[in-house]
Amino acid sequence: MAHHYLCKGSDLAEGCARGFDPRGEGADTIFVVRKDGRLHAYRDACPHYGDTPMAWRKDSYLDGAATRIVCSAHGAQFAIDTGICTLGPCLGQALTPVPLAIAAPDDIYAVMEET
Repeated sequence: MAHHYLCKGSDLAEGCARGFDPRGEGADTIFVVRKDGRLHAYRDACPHYGDTPMAWRKDSYLDGAATRIVCSAHGAQFAIDTGICTLGPCLGQALTPVPLAIAAPDDIYAVMEET
């Protein structure tokens, strides 16, 4: 497993989401949400249809109230803390979680398999 630097924790505000391209592939492949002080990271791919990216524009992963993750292509809604689809065409399916590692003083890393 490799640790890929994402950002400083202070760069990700409460109730916000941000996409990252940890392997330098040219597009965001994971995203991180800070909710209730906790960080939740998922692969940027809707389970409804293959590898469909979730955001309709850069870092737009949440609904207007910042209470759900939303797939812009299908309208599916996902719980931030579990990644489980609660509304939409992939009901009951879930986003793929990405493990995070926090290093002192405030660095966030994605823990990912080597490719």
